[in-house]
Amino acid sequence: MKKIILITLTLAVTFCLGFAFKTITTKSNNNNKMKKVTGIGGVFFKCKDPKKVTEWYQKHLGLETNPYGATFEWYESPNSTKKAQTQWTPFAETTKYFEPSKQDFMINYRVQNLEALVEELKKEGVTIVDKIETFNYGKFVHILDSEGNKVQLWEPID
Repeated sequence: MKKIILITLTLAVTFCLGFAFKTITTKSNNNNKMKKVTGIGGVFFKCKDPKKVTEWYQKHLGLETNPYGATFEWYESPNSTKKAQTQWTPFAETTKYFEPSKQDFMINYRVQNLEALVEELKKEGVTIVDKIETFNYGKFVHILDSEGNKVQLWEPID
């Protein structure tokens, strides 16, 4: 009888310890999970006359425009001293830049650790359109979402 109680107690303790270990490791993994998107880096859309559209937005909505459209500056949280940007850009309706997507728009998402994110996306079967390119303002790559929309991922160099 004592043997049965001892075996039952040992199994119960082992089960509880296993459950506790799984709970602890699961919480740790969630905390270490890669942060993918940190914000909107840009909104790009096709139009018949990008210059005219840019002027319209400047005149009627007060956008401070530049040769690329308009740049909105804001501050990242939780570090409210770190400046960030979101780009707004009209493209000619004949642009091939959004291909292979058939849509008239493309969203740019700000991300952290682009190389690691691309590796993770490849493992998940996401279509990577091109190779990561690096410029003095950040790293870029294009992917396709589940409906074939081209998405730009940007790791800024702030």
